[in-house]
Amino acid sequence: MTGPIFVDTNVFIYAVDLADPRKQQVAQSWVAGLWTTRRGRLSLQVIHEFYAKVCQKSLSAREPARAAARELFAWRPVAMDTVLIEHAWKFQDRYQLSFWDGLIVAAAKSAACGFLLTEDLQSGQDFDGLIVVNPFSTDPKSLL
Repeated sequence: MTGPIFVDTNVFIYAVDLADPRKQQVAQSWVAGLWTTRRGRLSLQVIHEFYAKVCQKSLSAREPARAAARELFAWRPVAMDTVLIEHAWKFQDRYQLSFWDGLIVAAAKSAACGFLLTEDLQSGQDFDGLIVVNPFSTDPKSLL
């Protein structure tokens, strides 16, 4: 399968979180594979959430979190604008999503992704051709 894959915040957080070694290893495999194949996509929202969550755990995490966020800039994140917000509201209403999940779906659609890698939505759910994939129950080799 080819085409871009949108990565939600939780995947990047698990990739640096030592609390669950199994999820950390799986998340790191996904991130590495998506970077190597250049198929990974994300949004500025994902970078914002990643930075805030990592810093929430420790004030000393600011500089490492900033360094990690800067590395994610290379993924050319989808920026938020008025058009994206309008699309997010449509997804929010149509699928009964939170606004934040609506933004993720809208950004993934904006980046022409076929898959959304997240554990926050129902695996297999189809958002007008954008399929949700749980990264912890799907082998990266099946999509990469």
